[in-house]
Parts: sequence; C-alpha cells; structure tokens
Amino acid sequence: MRIRVHVTPRVGVLDPQGKAVAGGLKSLGFNEVGEVRVGKVIDVTVEGLSEEQALERGRAMAKQLLANEVVEDFDVHVSAN
Repeated sequence: MRIRVHVTPRVGVLDPQGKAVAGGLKSLGFNEVGEVRVGKVIDVTVEGLSEEQALERGRAMAKQLLANEVVEDFDVHVSAN
C-alpha cells in the first residue's frame, strides 16, 4: 500500500520558491500565471495495513514529522502499490 502526503505552504505564509517560479514562468511568456505555491510530495510504502489504517498512519506521520502544521497544510491519500 502506498501513502502519498502532499504538503503545501498555508495561504498567507510567504512562499519565496513559489514567487520565483511565478516570475520564471512569466519571463518565459506565460503571462496568465497568477500566484504559484510550491510544495512537496512524500510517498511512503507500508505493509500489513488496511486502507483505513494506512490513512490514519499517514496522517500521524504528517503531523509528527512530514509537515510543520504552523506554516504548512497537508493532504494524505492511500492507494494500492
């Protein structure tokens, strides 16, 4: 089973990487680009868990290590390998 955690900066938190990407895209002619937020994706493979258990464990992983809840939001998704 695969746990995928998407971590992104919270709305209102400064995202210098997102600003740099937005500027780069605009300089390449993508003038329709507005705000860009840059985050990260973490994939974790687990064994011996039901889908519900894997989702619960993925949320616990995100809260304890993978995301800083003060400045980041996260979503957890589970799928078969």
